[in-house]
Amino acid sequence: MSDTVKAERERMIRVDQAGEFGATRIYAGQLAVMGEHSPLSAEIRGMAEQEAQHRAQFDALLARRGVRPTALQPFWSAAGYALGAVTALIGPEAAMACTAAVEQEIDRHYTAQLGQLAQDRAAGDADPELEGMIERFRDDEREHHDAAIAAGAERAPAYPLLHAAIRFGCRAAIRLSERI
Repeated sequence: MSDTVKAERERMIRVDQAGEFGATRIYAGQLAVMGEHSPLSAEIRGMAEQEAQHRAQFDALLARRGVRPTALQPFWSAAGYALGAVTALIGPEAAMACTAAVEQEIDRHYTAQLGQLAQDRAAGDADPELEGMIERFRDDEREHHDAAIAAGAERAPAYPLLHAAIRFGCRAAIRLSERI
């Protein structure tokens, strides 16, 4: 594997672990505000458990491959929790709008990574472990997105603005976590 491909894979693992960590923090913030008796708490708890499983698998991959995590992890912890709490304070639909926006952006991100991994595979640099993880996790993220839409995400106050702002924030977080 060339140094370029190795560096690319390290960026993928670093940013994906950071994203899964951030997702657990978003759901923690939402659950802290909404409480255990909210009609959506069981749905959110289920999504949070999947994200925690994703994170655990990326944590293990980081360790096995000697990839450093992002230095921004403390910031993403606070920012993710705050995003979850603030959207939940706006209301259940806003919490779901947050989920829909984040998961739409992560779907786009994972799909792009899968395209790159397919190109690498065609060039003889296959990484079936990473490719399989990303594909499985992308499918889970798509389910989260669809569940959020079904739960009323698009009825959130100022949905187009909220959705666009959160997606923009996700794109910025992705770019920063790949490098820092």
